Amino acid sequence: METPNILQTTPECEIVTTRTFDAPRGLVFKAWTDPVHLSNWWGPRGFTNTFHTFDLRVGGRWIFTMHGPEKGNYENACTFIAVKEPELLVWDRQSQPIFQVEVRFEETAANQTKVVFKMKFNSEKECSKIRPFAPEKNEENMDKLEEELKKM
Repeated sequence: METPNILQTTPECEIVTTRTFDAPRGLVFKAWTDPVHLSNWWGPRGFTNTFHTFDLRVGGRWIFTMHGPEKGNYENACTFIAVKEPELLVWDRQSQPIFQVEVRFEETAANQTKVVFKMKFNSEKECSKIRPFAPEKNEENMDKLEEELKKM
């Protein structure tokens, strides 16, 4: 049963990052949904965050500023379109570049969780603008999540 607002895309319109963490699914989901933990790890290496709004519910907003390591502040506005604890998060990003994020949490063993993180674009052209650098930055993001999970 899919949520109607979840984009159905082809691989040419997606950037997918998959990582298995040595942590129970509930803890990994919490790292993504508790703004205290999320603000500690969200973004590539060197970035920090200021969360202005984090309303985790369908239709709720997530508004934040990412602070670059050298310079620059990057405003982000998102709307949650699916929240199914502990298995699924989906949000639409309204800031440029526009895309949808789908995150699935799969329990692979008692204390192991596979995270499938998809950036989904409306066109191959839009995806191709981000594809040259997003996979590496997404891996940095997952590295930071791994560090946060060890602290939790």
